[in-house]
Amino acid sequence: MTTDDNSLTLLVTANPDPESLTHHVIERLQEALTPQAVKVADLHQEQFDPRFTLADRRAYHQGGDYPPDVIREHRRLERATDLVLVFPVYWWSMPALLKGWIDRVFVNGWAFDYSPTSGLRPRLQHLRTHLVPVAGSDAGMYERHGYERALKTQIEHGIVDYCGSRRGATAFVYDSEQVLAEATEENVDRAVRIITEAIRSGRPTHDTEDRRE
Repeated sequence: MTTDDNSLTLLVTANPDPESLTHHVIERLQEALTPQAVKVADLHQEQFDPRFTLADRRAYHQGGDYPPDVIREHRRLERATDLVLVFPVYWWSMPALLKGWIDRVFVNGWAFDYSPTSGLRPRLQHLRTHLVPVAGSDAGMYERHGYERALKTQIEHGIVDYCGSRRGATAFVYDSEQVLAEATEENVDRAVRIITEAIRSGRPTHDTEDRRE
């Protein structure tokens, strides 16, 4: 499968620093995916509220009557064919803002249907989800301690698979805090290439195929 004129990639990020490496990766992805349609959701700039309120809880259990800001996110995601989550790794997971976005937006009645009697029915088959975690440590540490596998299991299996979204590529940007800018840019180049190729081809490209230990 290849991308067509109706394809839209939504890049979602959660980093308060517009000069961060996370935002640099977003800019590089925008450039690499041109002329394909690309939209950016900067959750900090948009001041998205990640708090799961009583209104969210009621909407979750009822499978509808979502808050207006959640409905806006649903409409944005419904127009996308590819979703790319670009985020700094905080405590071997995603930032609270991005997690809150998922908590509030990927909900019962929209991302999936669930009831005790009928069970689970995933609903996001139209969407392919890619991940770009920006990690401070090196690839060797992530492999030795199982951090990469844990993060992939948490997000790829626990969120993406659960909602029925197709798995895209996961491309870590390791050593994000190293001093040598050239080495960091090499990591960014690799991640951007992996994600871009996966979006354009419609097939997942595994980060481990091109990793330098």
